Formats: sequence, C-alpha cells, structure tokens
Amino acid sequence: MHEYSAEIFGRVDALLFGRVLYQMMEEAWRLPDSGEPPEWMDAAAVEFAESIDAKPKYVVSNTLEQVDWNAELVRGDLAEEVRRLKREHEHGLYVGGVTLPLALADLGLIDEYEFIVHPRIAGHGPTPFAGLAEYLDLAPVGRREFASGAVSMRFEPRR
Repeated sequence: MHEYSAEIFGRVDALLFGRVLYQMMEEAWRLPDSGEPPEWMDAAAVEFAESIDAKPKYVVSNTLEQVDWNAELVRGDLAEEVRRLKREHEHGLYVGGVTLPLALADLGLIDEYEFIVHPRIAGHGPTPFAGLAEYLDLAPVGRREFASGAVSMRFEPRR
C-alpha cells in the first residue's frame, strides 16, 4: 500500500489535509532533518515518506497557528480557497481524511473518489461521508486489486 500511495502522490501536484490528518501524517512520515530514514522503514515506506515529504501540503485549520513541513495554512472560505488551489495545480490535489472530504463533497469540489477496501473488519472508527447533505451518484473509472486482498476502487461523480 505504501508503494501505491507513493504512486498516487506522484500523480498530483499537492496534498490537501485537515488538521488531524496533517498532524498524524507529519508525526508518522516526516523524515528526520538528518535525511536518514528511521530503522523501522522498509524501502516502500521510505519511498512513501519521501513522496509525501516532497509534496506541497495545504492544511485546512482554524486552530493551528502555523505549519511547516512544506505546508501552508488554508483559511477563509473553503470553497473559494479550494477552487483557487485547483486552478493553481494543473495535476490536481490529493485529499484525505474524514471531515474535509465530507465538506468538499457537499460543496461539489471532488473530481474523483478513491476508496481502498482492506480485508479486515474493524467494527469501529469514523464513517466516511457520514452526514452527507445529498446522495452522490458515482460512476466507476478504475479498479485495482492487491496481493494483500485490498481493492482500490475509483469513481467520478455523475453530473
């Protein structure tokens, strides 16, 4: 999955995160200033860490005062700011998390959805798109299966 995620990040110009996901990703994947990856990282994890480290990151937050790690805070009108970022980044933005994608879906600002289903039932955790204001009909545009049993499914909104 790390290899595939690095591939996804390679297709976009920048990453758009909410505060929670940004802080989680920074804590887990920010490479040390020495440039040497931690011992626990295998080659795929290093590739993923390098790919996320290199990408410009935009963080939607009203509570953070500042960000670093090649990041910029996004404040103000979410729809207006995301439209601006989409215009500035020809190859698109990757958005992850739970709260931010819900807000962007409600605003009609997501061009493609990707869901990765893992062969494990957790029984807890956040429900993606819980509280979506209206139904959103999707058209399949891609599918990929992994040796682990995980399946990536990509969709575009039907307009």
